Amino acid sequence: MMNTLKFLLALVPLLVFVEQSECVRCFGSFDLTTGECSTDLGEVNQDECCQNPQYGYKAEDGSCQSCGSPTWSPWSSWSFCNVLCGEGVKQKSRTCHGIGECENPLTKLQTDVCNGTCCNDNGWGLWNPWTPCSVTCGGRGTRMRQRVCTSPPECRSSCSGPAEEEEPCDASNMCPVHGSWSSWAVWSQCSSSCINDQNSNTDVPSRVQQRTCSDPAPSNDTAPPGNNCPGDAVKRQDCTELPNCPVDGNWGNWLPPGPCSVSCGEGLQLSLRRCDNPSPKYGGKLCEGPSTQSSVCKRPCPVHGFWSGWSNWGDCSSSCLLPNRGSVRTRHRSCSNPAPSLNPPGNGCQGDDSQNENCNHMPNCPEPKNATDVPEFTRFFRDGNSSEITTTYSRSCVWMTVDFSGTSVYPGPSSKICCPALGDESVSGTPTTGAVSPLLNARPSVFGE
Repeated sequence: MMNTLKFLLALVPLLVFVEQSECVRCFGSFDLTTGECSTDLGEVNQDECCQNPQYGYKAEDGSCQSCGSPTWSPWSSWSFCNVLCGEGVKQKSRTCHGIGECENPLTKLQTDVCNGTCCNDNGWGLWNPWTPCSVTCGGRGTRMRQRVCTSPPECRSSCSGPAEEEEPCDASNMCPVHGSWSSWAVWSQCSSSCINDQNSNTDVPSRVQQRTCSDPAPSNDTAPPGNNCPGDAVKRQDCTELPNCPVDGNWGNWLPPGPCSVSCGEGLQLSLRRCDNPSPKYGGKLCEGPSTQSSVCKRPCPVHGFWSGWSNWGDCSSSCLLPNRGSVRTRHRSCSNPAPSLNPPGNGCQGDDSQNENCNHMPNCPEPKNATDVPEFTRFFRDGNSSEITTTYSRSCVWMTVDFSGTSVYPGPSSKICCPALGDESVSGTPTTGAVSPLLNARPSVFGE
């Protein structure tokens, strides 16, 4: 007996604990007007939820209960009159919310007298047309139609019966079969074994994967026909893992020839070309053939001047040797064998183009007689076979005797040649004495003091 009592005493607190530990869905707000909960806080013990009187929780029947003290909700609006026409009643109600009972629990409903205003109400309107059959092909379906209660809200009770009705319908035509894709095939091989980067846009090979619209194929013999499969039948993927294609080298254009190997004469000039159109890469072949070529070039050489041979000696400057005065003769040569070129310029000849030589083999001139006023220099010239002799004086006139058979000149009265006392003047005359010999190359005779 004592053991049984001890067991009951231990069971009572456990039952209380179980009752207090019942879990409910707790809400952070409760609306007294609508009796609805909001702001879900999750599942907690009911006691813990109701520590706040503003909270609410959901009861086992699904209704929302307030955690606050018992409080009446506001009165609802009056209901419609319970009769469509004539005298009837209307009512309104309120609800007690909270833990426990509200004051005057029997006053949750109020009634009042009313008169129905729907004596002439028509109720339902006409039925709308039937909707299309629920199936368009391949068997039986349903169709429906609706009607609208045209009465005001207080007369809705006059619309008795269903607002819609339905009936079976048949579709005898075959349904279209819409296409569906088959599984993707395996990837194809890449379109090339390497990547060609020589174009302006690098051409990367690709592989493709295909599928067909055949599982099932869309029907063509139905009205309407079946739909094709949506999406693409082919997928494409770049083969970026491939190596670059080998690029064989190709010669570019020949460059202009370089300078000639010689400054004059015949030589060679070299032209180059490069293997850069394109350059070989990625293991491509080098260009075949030479990278250089030569061509013959000619450059004019300068012609350096060279002396011609010496001319013969010219005549001596006098036919006899005067005292303290020599007689000389000259010979010439020209830089014309060959003459130096102008372009390119050749070197001129080295040395003098003339030479002088004393005429030491000439005899001495004789002394003049009675010729104190003889000019310092007097020369006689013979012009071809002419018998005329021209003399030039610088100071005075003198009587002279000219002997054409020799080279001596003597003063005498035989020929008179007169000159002005001052200045030079040439006169001519024919000697009256002496023989005239054919002197083709007469040399001048000179005498002085």
